[in-house]
Amino acid sequence: MHSTWKAAALAAMVAASPMALAKQKICVFDILGTSGDGYNTAKDYALEMQKHGADIELKVYIDERVAVEDFRTGQCDAVMATALRTRAFNALTAAIDSVGASTVVRKGKLDMAASIEVVRKTVQTFASPKAAPLMVQGAYEVGGIAPLGAAYAFVNDRSISNLEAASGKRVAAFDHDKAQAQLIQRVGARPVSADVMNFGTMFNNGNVDVVMAPSIAYKPLELHKGMGSKGAVHRFPLTILTYQMIFKRDKFPEGYGQKSREAWLSRFDQIVELTRRADATIPAKFWMDPSEADAERYVNLMRDGRIDMADKGFYDKKGLKIIKRIRCDVNPSSPDCTQPTEMWP
Repeated sequence: MHSTWKAAALAAMVAASPMALAKQKICVFDILGTSGDGYNTAKDYALEMQKHGADIELKVYIDERVAVEDFRTGQCDAVMATALRTRAFNALTAAIDSVGASTVVRKGKLDMAASIEVVRKTVQTFASPKAAPLMVQGAYEVGGIAPLGAAYAFVNDRSISNLEAASGKRVAAFDHDKAQAQLIQRVGARPVSADVMNFGTMFNNGNVDVVMAPSIAYKPLELHKGMGSKGAVHRFPLTILTYQMIFKRDKFPEGYGQKSREAWLSRFDQIVELTRRADATIPAKFWMDPSEADAERYVNLMRDGRIDMADKGFYDKKGLKIIKRIRCDVNPSSPDCTQPTEMWP
């Protein structure tokens, strides 16, 4: 009887040990499924995290909504998805995907390297041990952030050359991102409800005139069909999108989050290179650059839009404040840096 009690007590101790946690399942959104860069990068990550006590099983989804919902309902212990979807689990880190938050313009010219640097420094800030408490929200924790590339405006007619020309045009707006529709309306365009599964088809079929997407979507969604012979891609990032990994804290070993964030940070340059290669898949004839006056104007319009969306509760004010400091560290000559905007108490 005594030995039975001891065996039961030992079993209970082992079950309570972090090292005895069951295999963790991560839902990975990748529009290309198992052949996509997102999934392949997640495979490398899963292998690396074995040394930190994780035993990860990946499940890939081409429908982001389903991936996040499966995570929310407990069918997965973690999820990798865009910040537009993970905002519900941590609004502060999702602020990095707010319109224009990382876009740097110097003397009327887009500085893409500086824009990427803003994202890098923000990811570094969020991955630092000092920021660890900010990465936790209730039962959830941010396990890492990876760049997904700039969101460009793909248009079906080059005559949609600036915001004024977009007035009255139909623009795909993801129904899960309420800020998108309002920002589209701010410039006089017409938001049309869409999601990641159908926005490419809507553009290619002529149901919308404009879609916002990273260059990694160009080939798999065949966006050249929607552009035809008249279309173009505006070489001006409305935002630089990120993948964010969110996990349930009770499903992973103690201290896992910090190690995980550092692991994703170490992959930053490698992933940026993948986004650069994706940019290169779009033929040069499609690219269209804004005038210097328009570039400066867009920066101001996006800032005003961010402030409006933050005041309405769509964007996280603390996150925007952190990113502004970083943006001004990278580009201190910006007129925006002498103004008190986005510096909420």
